[in-house]
Amino acid sequence: MNTIKTSWMKLAALGAALCFGAAQAQQCEDPKVLRFSIIPTQESVRELTLYKPVLDLLSKNTGKKIEFYMPTSYSSVVEALLGKWVDIAVLGPESYLIAKTQGANIDVFATYFKKKDGVQEAGPGFKSILITKKGSKFTTVESIKGSVMLLVDPASTSGSLIPESIFGGKVVKMPLKQYFSKVAFSGGHDLSTLAVFDGKADSAFVATHRFMNALTSSKGKMKAEDFNILWTSPLIPQDPFVYRATLCPDLKAKIQQTFVTLETTDVGKAYLENVGSEKFVVMQDSDYNVIREAGGGK
Repeated sequence: MNTIKTSWMKLAALGAALCFGAAQAQQCEDPKVLRFSIIPTQESVRELTLYKPVLDLLSKNTGKKIEFYMPTSYSSVVEALLGKWVDIAVLGPESYLIAKTQGANIDVFATYFKKKDGVQEAGPGFKSILITKKGSKFTTVESIKGSVMLLVDPASTSGSLIPESIFGGKVVKMPLKQYFSKVAFSGGHDLSTLAVFDGKADSAFVATHRFMNALTSSKGKMKAEDFNILWTSPLIPQDPFVYRATLCPDLKAKIQQTFVTLETTDVGKAYLENVGSEKFVVMQDSDYNVIREAGGGK
């Protein structure tokens, strides 16, 4: 009798485990359409064109239709993730932590491994730099005190968080609004770079890779030698590619695999060349702890 009872108990346990597994499988999401978005940059429209072949490859690998959500600001991408209007997104490190703090159930799965390009170092990182126009009187950190300075966006890592927390907190040791006579947001790294070049702002904090992109897209109008770099931040991890955590595991695996193997495809090689990168590398949440330590995500 004990043997029979034990067997029935084992069967019951197995049945419960199977039911639990089935329930878990039902809880994950397997949408017919995957919606993709990126934080706005100086080249959002151009980047959408560049992404098109990659998104076609993603569609082929996942068997899903891919739709693009055009953002209006960093916060609009965060809101789209919170509202589950977007399934896959490219965020800035700071906007990623803001999204997590506000309750977005997302996981980071990859980022760019950038090529060396001027002030942009090779690797999965970048820096915030403080630029002024060459030939102006603004040649030192001390000389820009009381001047007009541009940040990018309140949710920008290199264009807001790092300048406030590290430059303001550790270099000049006061809030930026106290050190500068005027602090404004431009809305884009390219807009900040162009404003400094045109003399509409005295200085600006921009990301090294976005700064180099702005020079390239100006088609010779702006060159690196037209600018002074008065300050450079510590290394910041590159923009996180994220997906919603509730997507089914096999779907998430296909998404990640598509990006981290891009350099093995002709489509991927062309895309990576256009965005100044060698490949994609796997990233995880802990890689962005440096941003948390700077006060990011609040």
